Amino acid sequence: MHLKSQESLVTEKSYTRADWQGGYQSLTQEFDYWIDDIEGQIPRELQGTLFRNGPGLLDVNGQPLHHPFDGDGMISKITFTNGRAHFRNRFVRTTGYLAEQKAGKILYRGIFGTQKPGGWLANIFDFKLKNIANTNVIYWGGKLLALWEAAEAYRLDPYTLETLGNEYFNGALSPGEAFAAHPRVENNCYQDGGAPCLVNFSIKPGLSATITIFELNPAGEIIRQHAHSIPGFCFIHDFVITPNYCIFFQNPVIFNPIPFALGIRAAGECIKFQPNQPTQIIIIPRFPKEGQLEIKFLETHSGFVFHHVNAFEVGEEILIDSICYQDLPEVEPESDFRQVDFEALSPGQLWRFYLNLKNGVVRRELIESRCCEFPSIHPANVGRSYRYLYIGAAHAETGNAPLQALLKIDLESLERQIWSAAPRGFVGEPIFIPRPGSLKEDDGWVLALVYDAAHHRSDLVILDASDFSKGVIARLHLRHHIPYGLHGSFTCEVFGEI
Repeated sequence: MHLKSQESLVTEKSYTRADWQGGYQSLTQEFDYWIDDIEGQIPRELQGTLFRNGPGLLDVNGQPLHHPFDGDGMISKITFTNGRAHFRNRFVRTTGYLAEQKAGKILYRGIFGTQKPGGWLANIFDFKLKNIANTNVIYWGGKLLALWEAAEAYRLDPYTLETLGNEYFNGALSPGEAFAAHPRVENNCYQDGGAPCLVNFSIKPGLSATITIFELNPAGEIIRQHAHSIPGFCFIHDFVITPNYCIFFQNPVIFNPIPFALGIRAAGECIKFQPNQPTQIIIIPRFPKEGQLEIKFLETHSGFVFHHVNAFEVGEEILIDSICYQDLPEVEPESDFRQVDFEALSPGQLWRFYLNLKNGVVRRELIESRCCEFPSIHPANVGRSYRYLYIGAAHAETGNAPLQALLKIDLESLERQIWSAAPRGFVGEPIFIPRPGSLKEDDGWVLALVYDAAHHRSDLVILDASDFSKGVIARLHLRHHIPYGLHGSFTCEVFGEI
């Protein structure tokens, strides 16, 4: 551990809620500038573009949203070239964003709790949802795509971030068909002769759900697609792949549509966690042979999973590393997400699941008990065995708290390294970027946005992925804050000023 010297400087509680709340203010401006306020030095080998996505607006013209996940998507782009960095951000000009900005008020119900003003009469039987394109952003097949799991992708210009319209992949997707926010990129797909392959899914909900799996080649064309009917209501955000399988954790929840239909509650407020029901694990072959598709359903302890780290095959077993919660905190009407009581909630913890495909037995073991979320690994190891992972974590070893630290875990030696931004810094998802030409799995950098409550701005921190004890290699001070985001990605393509 490299935290002891910092721990002594921080009070028993490593944060104040008032500091944390500052990161949930809207950013209405769009910027375009070279970052010139830098501590340390940007590695010259670091060339490419970091894209981030997340809710940029937490209100519409002063009308507050009930949940941050209902906020309009805002893309941030940091371009690295020749030891310098350039920043740009733009809102995704979705149909709903443009309509609400023109009207100056909330026009749509949000999935996670936001209702239109006017009570139930204004919301009854209104099932039209706004595509907020706020969850992830990827560059694939020559296209930059903003993703939200309940609807189509939006295509953006990777240089200007201008919104170009919805992306239907040459007609393979129809209008209204979703393209989820957690694609997995397999670096070396044996089915395609070793070429990279992007795997994604969509879920069509109902009394039984339909999971459709898409596989895209490097040109961005959908080359494989198959759909599967799954019994029950599916609330699935993420999934994992191996060379042969797609694996989904079907969380034990039920959905009561009546309060939603009657305009009394938003959709997210109608989801109830079922603690006495097991979590179901759905294993779908990626390359089903004609007439031989066999989906396996296994069961494990009740719990809730938003994000997985990775999965890989060992003999008859599939190993999956996932962040698990004891339950799903319900979104309560009239509540204020900024007043969350962290200590009253169970933390996300890292577990390894062993799925035996032969006898159907699932066993699990706890890898990391510290509160953690938003994992990242070397991109070449997706779907394969791996040694290192990087993840956002709480400053303290026990209890639930906002993410204030970056944690590196060596899954072979079980050594931990931690870098903390406490007491006044709050971290987002780390991204691991391999050093060009490197052969060691942890040779590269870890990049993360940190909200600095003391200055109400965000910093981009760059750490040496092999050794966190070196501290921050470079800290890039932005001129403003970026509201807490969700997911992002890095590409070696340089999209920006040269």
